[in-house]
Amino acid sequence: MKISLFTSALLALLTLISCESKPSLQKYFVENTDNKNFIALDVSPSILNLDKAKLSAAQTEALNSFDKMNILAFKANATNALEFDTERAKVKAILKDPKYQELMKFGSGKEGASISYVGTDENIEEFVVFVNKKENGFAVVRVLGKDMNPNNIMTLMSVLKQSKIDMEQLKPLQQFIK
Repeated sequence: MKISLFTSALLALLTLISCESKPSLQKYFVENTDNKNFIALDVSPSILNLDKAKLSAAQTEALNSFDKMNILAFKANATNALEFDTERAKVKAILKDPKYQELMKFGSGKEGASISYVGTDENIEEFVVFVNKKENGFAVVRVLGKDMNPNNIMTLMSVLKQSKIDMEQLKPLQQFIK
């Protein structure tokens, strides 16, 4: 009986410890999906409208490593300046977590961009692009995939030049930016 009680208590403790309560981009996206100052979009690889028969083996591999893209954008205006500063600070704090390895950063305090990734050099799970401009707002783009690597990302960038992007999937974002 004592062993069973001890085992149950230990299992409950491990469950509580394993529940991570620190902020993450995924949680941030979910929390702000319904906020009127944000627009959230999930974009699938089909947005590229590519003729897969014309792709090289490397291009096909790069495309297959890409699962989806999540976009969360905050539209700044005269009435939400304080919320803009608060939300931008939250995103910056999340991106300071060591799991987000920064590749590059440019700009100043009022505007700029950063590119980070989650995973290892040879197995990238997520690329994160964060851009912000005090007058316009900010956007966080999560590129999610399986077994992505820097070569796949560079190849995917070259494939983008050949694509006929389906603007219909981006319509909510276009209307939000106006």
